[in-house]
Amino acid sequence: MAIKTNHKKRGSIFSLLMMLVVLIALIVAIIVWPTESNAATANGVVEQDDIAQTTLIHTGDTAPDFTVEMLNGEKVTLSSLRGKVVLLSFWATWCPPCRQELAHLQEGVIDLFAGSDLVVLPISRGEKRATVEAFINKMNYKFDVGLDGNQSIYRKYATNYIPRSFVVDKSGKVVYVAVGYDEQIGEEINKAIATALGE
Repeated sequence: MAIKTNHKKRGSIFSLLMMLVVLIALIVAIIVWPTESNAATANGVVEQDDIAQTTLIHTGDTAPDFTVEMLNGEKVTLSSLRGKVVLLSFWATWCPPCRQELAHLQEGVIDLFAGSDLVVLPISRGEKRATVEAFINKMNYKFDVGLDGNQSIYRKYATNYIPRSFVVDKSGKVVYVAVGYDEQIGEEINKAIATALGE
């Protein structure tokens, strides 16, 4: 009888420990989710008030200057692009709506506005070069991307949530801001670009 009782006690302790582990995992997921899974913004999960509070640069503001290292090793300084329209987009490889936006960029933006004064500047937020390079190669994208591993560039524009897109006009002023990505946002971005280009 003693053996059976000990076996039952061990089973009960094991069950309690498993429940505790699951509970801790849920608590961690709830705490970490808004920071690490910013893809939720595109699905309307994040409240608009929260998006507003995490947005540092708005329409009408001058785009904060920065220098970004591109995947090909070149460096691009935003202020050196004055006289051109810039589509600045912050993204990450793990973010589903970011992937949607990247898939749209080549044909939907770069090819569409080919020959115009448009510079498309997608900047990877918070990821290592190797991760970004592997993703770009896997997806066979032909456009170059910037690297912001420590988020120093991103932090000039926002404190949370991606994808974030900013259309910057020829004078360096932000004329359009979007958080998340869907077909409607894609159309709005293109319209803002066309307007900024004077088309």
